[in-house]
Amino acid sequence: MESAYMSKKQQVFTIAIGSGQYTKERPYTMLRFAYTALLEGHKINIFLVEDGIWVAHKNQDPSTYDNVGKWLKDVIEEGANVLVCGVCMKARGMGEDELMEGCIKTTMHGFLEQCEEADKILFT
Repeated sequence: MESAYMSKKQQVFTIAIGSGQYTKERPYTMLRFAYTALLEGHKINIFLVEDGIWVAHKNQDPSTYDNVGKWLKDVIEEGANVLVCGVCMKARGMGEDELMEGCIKTTMHGFLEQCEEADKILFT
């Protein structure tokens, strides 16, 4: 069954996540939004910056929280483009080998390109 929203024009959303995955609910909420938008036929770009880089850390296994890593994996599988700030990774000691599959290390130039493409930009 087609959603009533499917008849709307496809939008490109760029979502910047700057909060760590288990310190606030914002990354979880933004990934739920991204997943819903993808299912409705929209394009999603995600830029992980500041402590938000940890959202892309592979092998997450929280015991008392919804697994944000699984949500990110699902969003990637639905077609989201996920970029991670390399400067923020370096500052926090995260290596590129620690990123989940489908996440790409970049610079602010990558984020700028995502913003130039976007109809709407969300930063959390």
